[in-house]
Amino acid sequence: MTALAATAERLDQAIRTATATHQMPEAEQFDAATGYAVQAMGIELRRRRGERVIGVKMGLTSRAKMAQVGVDEVTWGRLTDAMRREEGGSLVRADFIHPRAEPEIAFILKRRLTGTVSLVEAALAIEAVAPAIEIIDSRYENFRFSLGDVVADNSSSAAFFLGPYARPDLDVANLGIVLSIDGRPREIGSSAAILGHPLRALVAAAEMTARAGHVLEAGDIVLAGAATAAVPLEAGMQVEAEMQSLGRVGFSVV
Repeated sequence: MTALAATAERLDQAIRTATATHQMPEAEQFDAATGYAVQAMGIELRRRRGERVIGVKMGLTSRAKMAQVGVDEVTWGRLTDAMRREEGGSLVRADFIHPRAEPEIAFILKRRLTGTVSLVEAALAIEAVAPAIEIIDSRYENFRFSLGDVVADNSSSAAFFLGPYARPDLDVANLGIVLSIDGRPREIGSSAAILGHPLRALVAAAEMTARAGHVLEAGDIVLAGAATAAVPLEAGMQVEAEMQSLGRVGFSVV
């Protein structure tokens, strides 16, 4: 087994057992390109267990998120069907290491979107828009990592909830977003924090995934990235994200 394959196996074990693993030693840290190779190996392990890739998530698309984790480059990761949770349902805290919730805008595609595309081309590829909450859960100890580390770890993606679908031409440029815990606002932001406009995240998704040989297909879900800092989750919490003109999405932590 190569060193990269061993890293993918170690991260996969951390996911399956909800047990934190160590970061790469500084002398052995790899770059983002190598991290994406490890990410692909980890997703292949999950495919062999029957999981199916249904889209991608964009990560670190806001200044708040970059500052929170100390990384300054947009990343992406894959979404699988096993990661999707039922809106209004529950999230089992024990299934994760140190989960955090962040509000996002989700795009559902109606056609293939890959390579260098314009904002207009990206908009024309959208079937629907929806409010979403992504659960991030770095598999590394203390939620600390380098850029290569986080990319290898599927950009910390762990689960996600989608709210009701809205029409594709809805203007998402500057929507107010409130993430509440137990009915009290915890994080407040705007969709404009997502690369200045969430559609830019979709453009980035088409280009960045194409570089790795991954194609966004009709029916795929693209999470545009968080507009606020993420909130740590504990059992007993009721979590809800409300987005102007889009609606609400929520769940309970058990």
